Amino acid sequence: MKKIRDGKTKALFEANDGNILLKFKDDVTGTGDLIDPGANAVIGKVEGKGNASLRLSKHFFEMLEREGIPSHYIESNLEENTMLVKEATPFGDGLEFICRLKAAGSFVRRYGKYVVEDQKLDYLVEITLKDDERGDPLINDDALIQLNLLKVDEVEEVKELTKRITKLVKSECERFGIELIDIKFEFGKVNGKIVVIDEISGDNMRVRKNDKSIMQKELCAIICKA
Repeated sequence: MKKIRDGKTKALFEANDGNILLKFKDDVTGTGDLIDPGANAVIGKVEGKGNASLRLSKHFFEMLEREGIPSHYIESNLEENTMLVKEATPFGDGLEFICRLKAAGSFVRRYGKYVVEDQKLDYLVEITLKDDERGDPLINDDALIQLNLLKVDEVEEVKELTKRITKLVKSECERFGIELIDIKFEFGKVNGKIVVIDEISGDNMRVRKNDKSIMQKELCAIICKA
């Protein structure tokens, strides 16, 4: 099977019928010795982390399917740590749509003069470019449109999808006593239709239980119960 590219937490391979096979890895990202799913550098491995990411992605993508929200997801193989997905066309070299329910992380570092840690936010959507060299910079709606990354109606559609999916994930987390702080999604097009792509796991959300941050494997143990 031909490898397309090797990412920080997943490897991508060509599969049959034009689909893509994602191989989840145990690599973790962070800064220094501190694990941070939002960081751009791989700092080590945590055994079983890749399988936890896959199980959570399977759980949430299947939940979205039941809610009628389109994604690139086809099926998962938990024994081989792989997920089969439809090939999607990203916007530019990739955009990330972040939905914030509380002020945390980079949001506080940027706006600390006007915000305090854990301040409540009302499904605030931020959009960033996937660009490690430039630190994944923020981009606004007007720039997205003028740079031909998204059309006017597509910006609104993806932002509304981001909020809708966040509400579903938040509700699902609350069933297990987990608080969702923020979450990021990626979108692309399959046959001209906007769909959710990549993964939905602890690698792209900040969550707490009993006011304590929890990581990928613990989140999976609580939600997936596999």
